[in-house]
Amino acid sequence: MVVDVVTNPSLGLLMELLSQTIEAIIEVAITSKNVLIKKKSFAELSSYLDRIIPLLRELNRKEISDSEGLENFVKILHRETKAAKELIGDCWERNRFYLFVNSRSIAKRIEDITREITHAMSCIPLASLDISSGIREDIDRLVNNMRNAEFRAAIAEEEILEKIELGIHERNVDRSYANNLLVSIAEVVGVSTDRAALKKELEEFKSEIENLQLRKDKAEAIQMDQIIALLERADAASSLEDREKKYLDKRTSLGNQPLQPLQSFICPITKDVMVDPVETPSGHTFERSAIEKWLAEQDGHLCPMTLTPLDTSMLRPNKTLKQSIEEWKDRNTMIIVASLKSRLSSGEEEEVVLHCLEQLQDLCEQREMHREWMVLENYIPCLTELLRVKNGDIRKRALVILCFLAKDNYDAKERIARVDNSMESIAKSLGRRIGEGKLAVELLLELSKSESVRDCIGNVQGCILLLVTMLSSADNQAARYAEKVLDNLSFSDDNVILMAKNNYFKYLLERLSSGHEDVKIRMAKTLGEMELTDHNKSSLVEEGVLDLLLVLISHDNIEIRTAAIGALLNMSSLRKNGQEMIRKGVVRPLLDILYYHTSYQSLRELVAAVLLNLSLSTARQDSGESQVLMLESDEDMYKLFSLINLTGPAVQEKILQALYAMCLSPSGTTVREKLRQYSAVQVLFQLCELPNLNLRANAVKLLYCVTEDNDDAAILEHVERSSIEVLLNVMKTSHDEEEIASAMGIIANLPDPTQISGGHRNSQLIENAVGAICHLTVQTNLRSQKKVAEAGIIPVLVQLLEVGTSLTRRQAAISLQQLSVSSPMLSRRIPRHQGFWCFSAIPEAGCPVHGGICTVESSFCLLEAGAVVPLVRVLGEPEPGACEAALDALMTLIDSERLQSGSKVLVEANALPMMIRLISSPSPRLQEKVLSSLERIFRLVEIKQTYGPSAQMSLIDLTQRGNNSLRSLAARILAQLNVLHDQSSYF
Repeated sequence: MVVDVVTNPSLGLLMELLSQTIEAIIEVAITSKNVLIKKKSFAELSSYLDRIIPLLRELNRKEISDSEGLENFVKILHRETKAAKELIGDCWERNRFYLFVNSRSIAKRIEDITREITHAMSCIPLASLDISSGIREDIDRLVNNMRNAEFRAAIAEEEILEKIELGIHERNVDRSYANNLLVSIAEVVGVSTDRAALKKELEEFKSEIENLQLRKDKAEAIQMDQIIALLERADAASSLEDREKKYLDKRTSLGNQPLQPLQSFICPITKDVMVDPVETPSGHTFERSAIEKWLAEQDGHLCPMTLTPLDTSMLRPNKTLKQSIEEWKDRNTMIIVASLKSRLSSGEEEEVVLHCLEQLQDLCEQREMHREWMVLENYIPCLTELLRVKNGDIRKRALVILCFLAKDNYDAKERIARVDNSMESIAKSLGRRIGEGKLAVELLLELSKSESVRDCIGNVQGCILLLVTMLSSADNQAARYAEKVLDNLSFSDDNVILMAKNNYFKYLLERLSSGHEDVKIRMAKTLGEMELTDHNKSSLVEEGVLDLLLVLISHDNIEIRTAAIGALLNMSSLRKNGQEMIRKGVVRPLLDILYYHTSYQSLRELVAAVLLNLSLSTARQDSGESQVLMLESDEDMYKLFSLINLTGPAVQEKILQALYAMCLSPSGTTVREKLRQYSAVQVLFQLCELPNLNLRANAVKLLYCVTEDNDDAAILEHVERSSIEVLLNVMKTSHDEEEIASAMGIIANLPDPTQISGGHRNSQLIENAVGAICHLTVQTNLRSQKKVAEAGIIPVLVQLLEVGTSLTRRQAAISLQQLSVSSPMLSRRIPRHQGFWCFSAIPEAGCPVHGGICTVESSFCLLEAGAVVPLVRVLGEPEPGACEAALDALMTLIDSERLQSGSKVLVEANALPMMIRLISSPSPRLQEKVLSSLERIFRLVEIKQTYGPSAQMSLIDLTQRGNNSLRSLAARILAQLNVLHDQSSYF
């Protein structure tokens, strides 16, 4: 074999060519992965070549017969592999747009290479070659595969190429057509659709064509020039300023008056300007539809001008005339567009303005080019200004036209956003009647497609609130538009948080699920810090927030964990949410954090607060529902109790309160028994001796529960002689009625009770008595009121606000309200000074509310009676009747001219937070009263600024879920808080 190679030069050359071909095929396989276009086609060709390598290597190893077919095959394979390398090089280095528009020819070249190699392979005398049968069979299969292979442009590519051809053929000048083409090409070839990237790629494409012209490839260069001319109409190809200058130069050259049509533009049959002119063999031109109708109605099929025989098949389009007519129309339209602008901004009558807007709308509907001219004519400031007029029809027309201008035109979108107060005007239209609101949201949808404009939309006061409200609109189309706008705005974390603050949590939950760690922290913090209504809390749990938070509380990042627990704290204040958290197993990981993370005090305080809310959720459970146990194991119970001695006062208080709530739950008997086993009596007595009054009060209340079951042996073991003294000291020093009552109860529960505790009051008797007092204190009977005051009943009523039943508190509050109505006229005027100041006694101080001299007996003053704070506490009652009565009593302090002074007293008594909570009351009557009260109080700027933000979420909730009266009241207050515009009539 070696001798043959040496003595046969042609065989040696063939072997060398064979080695070079193998190397070339390997290089093709590597480089084909880097092509910018037709990746699948090149991969297929590469796989075919790769399957030939075993044959080539076999031929390289064994004796080769001198075969002409084999030699031809190797030469053709080497040549076509080299051609494939060159083609890959082009598809790697050249401009992507250039490669795309040549994708058909690239596919054709790949197919030609495959066909040439296939033909050469079929000529190899495989039977005479000393190769394995396996290779022979593989080659046979390969030949069949390659023979059937087809390489074409993909369907998406074909569609775009056909649109390019159509645009060139029909001379389509619409900018949106070019925009869509450019974006479609960019998406197919993997170029960013960002405007700067598109412009850069287009410039490189033009450079590529210039190189073609230098190479004198004229046919291809002409075709490419046509494509460039089409794509250059896209926004990315030139700046708005360039287009504006070109437009204004052209428009200025046309003059100011429209031209009459030439006679040749007129159809002899219709006497109107032709749209689709066709020419007859005799040289006459008609409107296509008119001449076809004429011929159909005439028996002889004669030309109306020459009366010679004529058939529709003889008609030919008159493209030159059609183009001339279109140019004439464009010229006149350009002049009309320019002339209408001045009539919009010159203070014309409303009817004139409406007529102009109708004309502009018609032009917008006719052609995209007309819309472009309006943008270049700077109509946008005029149109946005019309959004501020009182006439609703004008505003709606302006919105429609602005929407036309913004569609598929990023320059127009940005121009609209740049006009002063334009976005605010559009947002105001959102809050008007649904017809106008729908047009406004449709415009916002177009504008929100621009990344640079989205920020502006989110920053407009009240805009996101109105969009969220529109989601529940009766107009389904408007609701869908609003949803899409919100989706476009969700790119921004700030917008997502603003949506959440307006009752739309979809994107916040998405960020909480899949966002970056920093984003998750921010979203969880938002949930923890928001003033959520009960409806919000319930909805969030239904939408799956608990599952997301449960994952985060076990996160390694302590900041994520802290934020998630803060959110759980906010959610858990709703009873059913707390129970759901317990069911989902949140207690155990929280206990672990409390037990093991001793260095994170603030985190432990949060956890303790959540555990308190969870325990409160189990304290009151409906008999019909399955009972929820806070702690299911003795180990968990012991772990929680033991933490009383392992934590600081803030956490201790929460644990004591949690255990107290658990003692009141359906499983309270078992809880109390377990606590006694853990020596709770001894531990709690020790806490009762501490100087921390809050901690002591919670310990006393829990101790009362623990001793309630009278397990004498368990209690006596830990009670010392000093225990009674501790309890007596509590009763002597405490100002907490409940703490005092608990201390007395403990003494009664002790195995050797003293005689200190008082007698039992008959609740029903007290309720009946207070009900009678209500009748004696009606404001129309001043004499009766004075009798009640002289008998010392007012202090008793104040006391009953603290210790009575819900009905007793309600009746006591009603009585106090009726008495307080009389206070202004009974308050004694401070006498005016007479004589010399230096000899005068120091004047008496007047009442902060009524201005005169007040006492409990003489003027029934709530301040003098110390009733304000107890009444504020009653506002926290779950029973709406008691809350309403207390609110009525408190509101007597701000009647008439006493708004300023009375509001100050309410602020000092911390009444405002309690009133704000009542916005979410289940009682519409109570809600309406509290809204009316807040609307009046929020007239005071300082109070509005301090307390307004905490009322915002509940007010927003009412605008979306309340009845008509409540929605209107809530919207008025939101306007006071600058969340909505004063003139919004949406609600």
